[in-house]
Amino acid sequence: MSKRKKKNQGKRKKSLSEIIRTDVWDFATKPEEKQQLIMTIEEYRRFLKPLVLIINARWIELADLSTKERVASVEKIIHKTTDNPEPKHSYYQKVVYKYPSFRKFPSYFRRAAIADALGIVSSFQTRYREWQSGIRSRRDAKPPRLTAMCNSYPCLYQGQQVRYGLNYSSVDIKVWNGKDWVWINKIPVKGHGNNRHLIVGNEMQSPTLVVNKKTCQLSMPVKILQVNKEESERVCSVDLGINNSAVCSIVDIKGTVKARLLINPARDIDQRNQRRMMIAHKSKQTQARVGKDKKLPKGFCKGLYRKSSNINLEIARKVSKRIIEFANLHKVKVIVIENLEGWKAKAGRKKSLTKQKFHLWCHRKIVETLTQRWSELGGIVQAVNPKYTSAYAYDGSGKVKRNKNNYSIAKFPSGKFYNADLSASYNIAARYWYCVLIGDSTFSRVFVDRNSTNKSRTPITLGTLWSLSS
Repeated sequence: MSKRKKKNQGKRKKSLSEIIRTDVWDFATKPEEKQQLIMTIEEYRRFLKPLVLIINARWIELADLSTKERVASVEKIIHKTTDNPEPKHSYYQKVVYKYPSFRKFPSYFRRAAIADALGIVSSFQTRYREWQSGIRSRRDAKPPRLTAMCNSYPCLYQGQQVRYGLNYSSVDIKVWNGKDWVWINKIPVKGHGNNRHLIVGNEMQSPTLVVNKKTCQLSMPVKILQVNKEESERVCSVDLGINNSAVCSIVDIKGTVKARLLINPARDIDQRNQRRMMIAHKSKQTQARVGKDKKLPKGFCKGLYRKSSNINLEIARKVSKRIIEFANLHKVKVIVIENLEGWKAKAGRKKSLTKQKFHLWCHRKIVETLTQRWSELGGIVQAVNPKYTSAYAYDGSGKVKRNKNNYSIAKFPSGKFYNADLSASYNIAARYWYCVLIGDSTFSRVFVDRNSTNKSRTPITLGTLWSLSS
């Protein structure tokens, strides 16, 4: 078994891909500072519009060039300097006469705007070419349009448009005040997102300034240091359920269970369900007034829906954090989950509490958050086939029967009572190890025997691993 395991582990090693994650840095700005930041965004968008039109008109000349060559070529045809006294594009000179403030536009801002415009036109040309070749979402799909008036936000280069204070507690940003480009110094930073920039080895990229009526922040991309966790003979299997948000188990290749953890943020779940009950109560009252045949007004209970959605997102973050802490504690590399993508519940009548439970189940959010954070730490999240993981007992005795009063309790054919989610987590780990041992790289194996005519065909359970190791 050890030789097979080493052989498969060698196959799994691949070149590490670049990982970039984005943190949000929130500002605490004064009203006059925020107004200047908004004016900067508006000036940038005015400068961007003619660039999009010019680049689209000259795309045939620019298409075959590299990214750096494209930026240099566009700058040469629009920008007037001593070495380039007569730029080729006369249209842009008319724009400069209309907006004299463009003459003071900083060079790094200009290059950022050119790069932004190149991306907009390149995307349009690709989509239009696909539409012409017949690649369409439907037969009557209309051709894509060039969005010259796009709501883009400027990219800030360090030292030229943005400077960071001590311990990143404040930032200085170059802004347009209506007359000239000036620096706003020491803007306090309220939060740094997940503080990825503080991790040794991570590299900060050029941020984007995002300012509107509601938000004032920097979108800070961080290049994550590539790490690779050591191989382990244990995995952390996770069963995502309705009764418990997640049930984790540490299982080794021989089928020995080393540790268990049940995660259930009951307080957050109660708060979310309370909001949903308030929505249901208000909808009944409103329907009684407007009539059952009529639809509810637009934006009905918008605030409650938003709060409920945010609580669900917080549940996903808390659960994924607990899973990662548990996996790190036991020094595992692989977290095994069920592949529930695209799965829809059939149980429960329409508008019933059972249907609502499944509707509020945030299993995909948990998986997305878990995959992102665990890959940053050099781990692997592997999905296996979920069929019969909960339906069969982990000891291989057969199908289980659920308790009608408490659905989380399962009765084994041997008469033993056990937690159904915990049994499922053992079977999930067994599926992973069985696929590793037989060399199934798709991790889609469900049954021990491949022959469908065999009546004694049984799903892979933890008992299967015990029989292999004995």
